[in-house]
Amino acid sequence: MDLGLKGKIAVITGASVGIGLAIAEGLAAEGSNLVLAARGGERLEAEAARIAGKYGVSATAVAADVATVAGTEAIIAAAAEKGGADILINNAGTGSNETVMEAPDEKWQAYWDLHVMAAVRLARGIAPQMKRRGGGVILHNASICAVQPLWYEPIYNVSKSALMMFSKTLSTELIPDNIRVNCVNAGLILTPDWIKTAKQLTAESGGNW
Repeated sequence: MDLGLKGKIAVITGASVGIGLAIAEGLAAEGSNLVLAARGGERLEAEAARIAGKYGVSATAVAADVATVAGTEAIIAAAAEKGGADILINNAGTGSNETVMEAPDEKWQAYWDLHVMAAVRLARGIAPQMKRRGGGVILHNASICAVQPLWYEPIYNVSKSALMMFSKTLSTELIPDNIRVNCVNAGLILTPDWIKTAKQLTAESGGNW
């Protein structure tokens, strides 16, 4: 099926592994050109080159930490160099493991910056690019935990719930500019990050992750 994505410019965060990498491959298979962002520059460069070679698209690697202002600015600039983005997929994120009573402020802030402020900053920078191109799509990868919390990761639950509400709020603001905003609340997916969490949860019990 032709999804009409050939030649579109897609920005994907957390794109070097797991869900983000799978999304990158899917869009490349449809002919989209990519701006891929992740913290691990070496791995990201390798995946960008592989995808570009396999699907005949352009794939720009941006080594950046989306939880920082500098990181989001680098991604926005890379998209601008390609003429602006048509698609933004805020996928970067990770699970947590703590209790509300014991987790320090610094951990709350770190997850807020990663899951919420990254999306806010990228929207502010990339939505104007989309508007100039006639519209676009912003997709946030939140989590089933946004609506059905898991006991061991309260910070993840709260920050993903905030991301879900941000998605809804942003959608009402940007729809006059022909920019559609949606949020996906996926359940458990067997990614390297989930394997890491599962091993942590079973380390003391002797259970099989």
